[in-house]
Amino acid sequence: MRFMLDESAEVKIAAFLEQGEHDVKIVQRDFAVGLSDREILHLAYVEQRVVITNDRDFGELVFRHGMPHAGVIYLRFPLDSTADQKIASIGRLLASRASDLSKFIVLTPSGIRIGDTDA
Repeated sequence: MRFMLDESAEVKIAAFLEQGEHDVKIVQRDFAVGLSDREILHLAYVEQRVVITNDRDFGELVFRHGMPHAGVIYLRFPLDSTADQKIASIGRLLASRASDLSKFIVLTPSGIRIGDTDA
């Protein structure tokens, strides 16, 4: 699977995904500094990558503005959550709902919610 980590997502998540032999790009490492959320979502769509983010603005781009995407995983966790908690949630998602990765997915400490729009 191909992923793109938004600047808001912890880099430790990339290491977890790469250990699982996923192809991961990290915005702050692989692209120009200061890309807008709109540009990130577009690049991910062109490269067919699932965006992983802590930024709820991606939901507005997808649902309100109808931007195409190859999948978004929005990590909706409390501010004091650790990268390890998010990684555990991503692991559960990959194990149980990998076929839904092209959709808008909200991960919370208590579960997985799949949005009603897809690519």
